[in-house]
Amino acid sequence: MVYLTLLLLLIGLGLLWLARRRQAATGLPPGRVISVDTENLGRFERSLYDPTLNLAGRPDYLVKRSGKLVPVEVKSARAPLGPYPSHVLQLAAYCTLVHAAYGQRPSYGIVKYADRAFSIDYNTSLENELLDVLAEMRRAERQEPARSHESANRCRACGFRRVCDQRLE
Repeated sequence: MVYLTLLLLLIGLGLLWLARRRQAATGLPPGRVISVDTENLGRFERSLYDPTLNLAGRPDYLVKRSGKLVPVEVKSARAPLGPYPSHVLQLAAYCTLVHAAYGQRPSYGIVKYADRAFSIDYNTSLENELLDVLAEMRRAERQEPARSHESANRCRACGFRRVCDQRLE
């Protein structure tokens, strides 16, 4: 009976070790996954939305750890030396959306590459950088795009030629 108990205990410890190892391999922080972006699986869940910023989106994972929400953005490429600025801003947008949707401001988020994960602090500086970029994008949206070349051949091959007021003859 003692041997059976010991065997079951060892099997349980082995399974626990295996589960923790697999969890660590995902790059997700320990905690309960409360949201997964399933768009690639053909199921569409509602995006998070911030009406003040007119911003919508959904992190790949939203993990609840020690009562706090942590957005996780997964990238399939190998990790650069540091996270790309565009990925950091994307994560900042998700932090903003989580705050708007759940009323809880994340203190950080994670950008997970194929071989490495980066923890990114969601601080006032990053939030202000995001707001500046959003304002710049909104200004650019209101402006007419300028022609990017001086080549009549490119204009002749362009699909927008009929409606373009900047076409070259």
